[in-house]
Amino acid sequence: MRFRSNFEAQFARSLVEDGIKFDYENTKIPFQPDIRMYNPDFYLSDYDLYIETKGRLTQEDRKKHLLVKKQNPSFDIRFFFINSSKKIYKGSKTTYAMWCERHGFQWAETKLPKEWLNG
Repeated sequence: MRFRSNFEAQFARSLVEDGIKFDYENTKIPFQPDIRMYNPDFYLSDYDLYIETKGRLTQEDRKKHLLVKKQNPSFDIRFFFINSSKKIYKGSKTTYAMWCERHGFQWAETKLPKEWLNG
């Protein structure tokens, strides 16, 4: 299987090591304006859970995820960061983790939380 980044490949290896089945980039979630498709990185079918792996959380990413969440509330999309304490832009006091919490997204760093897999 080919991945778009080393971080995604590393995350996939950790899922395999933990015996967690996943699909990679095979779900398309529509959002607007100008109907577009969002393709989450990983889908953990046994948990009905989508994981978006992020090294960077750009302004465009943030806008997209807010639209996707608002327009598709039944999808459980969570973030997995390389560095959750990174600032959303230079000079900002807001970190990636703070942004997620402010907007109701669950997030993790380093290891997939066991609580995510226990329902």
